[in-house]
Amino acid sequence: MSHGNLSLLPFIQAIKNKIDNHADEIAQLDQAIGDGDHLINLQRGIEALLKNSEELEQLEFSAALSKIGMTLMSTMGGASGSLFGSMFVTMGKAAKDKPVNLMNLTEIFTAGVESIKARGKADIGEKTMLDALIPAAISLQQSVSNDAELSVALENMKKAAVDGMESTKDMLATKGRASFLGERARGHIDAGARTSQLMLCAIADVIIKNH
Repeated sequence: MSHGNLSLLPFIQAIKNKIDNHADEIAQLDQAIGDGDHLINLQRGIEALLKNSEELEQLEFSAALSKIGMTLMSTMGGASGSLFGSMFVTMGKAAKDKPVNLMNLTEIFTAGVESIKARGKADIGEKTMLDALIPAAISLQQSVSNDAELSVALENMKKAAVDGMESTKDMLATKGRASFLGERARGHIDAGARTSQLMLCAIADVIIKNH
């Protein structure tokens, strides 16, 4: 993976396929404890990215990440639009002039996750997308410090995201609409954690396949 010519289109397409394949499940999760619009907002954002794909292909990696962030902010709506938007804009800044390798990607991704924590005023254990994103970031950091092979690092990251997503089932929610449900939110996986995990796994699989 060299700097500058990393095409983001295969990743966006893989994310679209993954989300579409799990659409019914995501909608049900969100209707159970969320606002019921997470899937529609997410699909709208992905469609907008695919419409802009030619322009994204022309941009250098950090500029493409920023453009994705701006596009998601303006098209997704809802809390997740501003959270994903700020994540990608932050990642775009963090990616500036950095070669694309595991260490830098880990740094870039971690910066994005930190921006969601700051903007959402949330942390791990609150039944949100961060319960998938933070373990994924920590897993990548551990792989970098252990000098792990790229494919091993990505498989570990996928497992961390899945475990984190599954852990939301037994949590009480303290953020968003689910926080008003109290005990009734228990027993349901958070839709944002599920979609975040699905997207991370889709991205990892594209890299593993093409590595």
